[in-house]
Amino acid sequence: MEIVYVYVKKRSEFGKQCNFSDHPADLNVDIPPNPELAQQYMERNPVDIGIQCSTSMSEHEANTERFEMETRGVNHVEGGWPKDVNPLELEQTIRFRKKVEKDENYINTIMQLGLVMEHCIKQNNAIDIYQEYFDDVDPVEVTEEAPSAKTISVFRDPQDIKRSATHLSWHPDGNRKLAVAYSCLNFQRAPKGMSHDSYIWDLENPNRPELILKPSSPLVTLEYNPKDSHVLLGGCYNGQIACWDTRKGSLVAELSTIEFSHQDPVYGTIWLQSKTGTECFSASTDGQVMWWDIRKLSEPTEVVIMDITRKEQLENALGAISLEFESSLPTKFMVGTEQGIIISCNRKAKTSAEKIVCTFPGHHGPVYALQRNPFYPKNFLSIGDWTARIWSEDSRESSIMWTKYHMAYLTDGAWSPVRPAVFFTTKMDGTLDIWDFVFKQCDPALSLKVCDEALSCLRVQDNGCFIACGSQLGTATLLEVSQGLCTLQRNEKNIASSIFERETRREKILEARNREMRLKEKGKTEGKDDELREEAPAIDLEQLVAKAEEEFFDIIYKELKKKEVEAMKSASLKKPRVEAEEEKEGEGEVVEEENPEETPA
Repeated sequence: MEIVYVYVKKRSEFGKQCNFSDHPADLNVDIPPNPELAQQYMERNPVDIGIQCSTSMSEHEANTERFEMETRGVNHVEGGWPKDVNPLELEQTIRFRKKVEKDENYINTIMQLGLVMEHCIKQNNAIDIYQEYFDDVDPVEVTEEAPSAKTISVFRDPQDIKRSATHLSWHPDGNRKLAVAYSCLNFQRAPKGMSHDSYIWDLENPNRPELILKPSSPLVTLEYNPKDSHVLLGGCYNGQIACWDTRKGSLVAELSTIEFSHQDPVYGTIWLQSKTGTECFSASTDGQVMWWDIRKLSEPTEVVIMDITRKEQLENALGAISLEFESSLPTKFMVGTEQGIIISCNRKAKTSAEKIVCTFPGHHGPVYALQRNPFYPKNFLSIGDWTARIWSEDSRESSIMWTKYHMAYLTDGAWSPVRPAVFFTTKMDGTLDIWDFVFKQCDPALSLKVCDEALSCLRVQDNGCFIACGSQLGTATLLEVSQGLCTLQRNEKNIASSIFERETRREKILEARNREMRLKEKGKTEGKDDELREEAPAIDLEQLVAKAEEEFFDIIYKELKKKEVEAMKSASLKKPRVEAEEEKEGEGEVVEEENPEETPA
């Protein structure tokens, strides 16, 4: 059906009618050349004139107000099932479909749509628009570009009472969202009226969180389920484990009972690579590591006490403050403790005491971060006190590499997922350091001041290009690093592997040498002790005690005699001084008696 609209206008509204016709050219004015005017001008040859279309302006900047976006959903009723048909009732939908299929226009419509769909299917089969043609080509080495990073967006805590951003987690499907846990970790110093909410942010809308998570206690850690992006796992400040399903809203879907949960804040939660995708484990400063199944969070399925004496006593357990689990090593996990000791554990051990395999002592303070190298799992990174250390499982007495001692405390760290020689660290002075030990080992390749307050946490995106940093005031900053820092360099894997192996061998040699020196010293001291035992006659213990008492009292008597002699000397010096003063006083009295006689009455 063609829609036509006719516009009607009077002839008089168009104005005077124009009558155009051909006409020969007319000469209106003839100005002959004047030689006198030419003498008044000076010719310049050549003449260059710069011309540009726009006006010249100085460099200037203008700040515009941030455009706030809001996403709203609309429910379209028209065009779906009729009002008298309930789509949830199977009988009504089947009856309605049969009624539509009997319609005469149904077959013609299906035939027309079938031709269009057939064309699209053939087109998709002919060419794959998502195919990566140059995926197998070796990456180009990027060395000329200097390392750099820029801020993409900032996600600020919308609450008036600010809290620390304690943990970050990227959305597993395309990394389009960022989950941030907010909490105050100062013991019994949480401000009055502080909110318990945590948020999920959409990267395209930093003005307003996409979803608010409402836990019973502030969240210290928050993790997306890698198998189901709608499910999140949180560790609360009061020790409980909480689970959310974003399809069900902001409220907690599952919550562990307070009796069977941790007794301290949960500083680490990690999802396990299981068939069901519902298994996880958590760690707390109460010295326990617990395994859970989110389908039944009433109590943990397994508990391991971090007692390195292997007596399984909770009062001797070391407080766990960080966790590490690599899916390629499903039986192993590592725990960083408050005491600076890293504990390596084996979950499949027969007894609980055997589950603690070994320890790596190396930090003066709490181990805030632990992560295995994604390319070489035998080497792992630890963050604690003022340094970042790289360890090898073959060398347990000392780390194989470490950074210099910084002036500010280190708070978090992580490996780059695409480059084996690059890792990131955050510090209390608000600085993000990017290390590339193939390029430079003494100093970071790039040091970036992110904010004025302390940085508390760090998370790297799977492609290695974007980094999210959380601060003490609840601000999450999204940074993009330069192409050279997120592109695998040529021969980088071999170079990093050789560096790890070389440093591991060096530490082994040093450990063996120290061990030999300790054994020699021990042998010497034991030999001297044996000689002294052979030479010395058998002495009664009572004689030794009597001799010691005699020496003690001799020293006391000597000190007393010395004090008596000093007192006598001081008394002898004091006596003539007193006599002289008495003589002077006597002479003064005589003068006073003589003076009245000399003066007249």
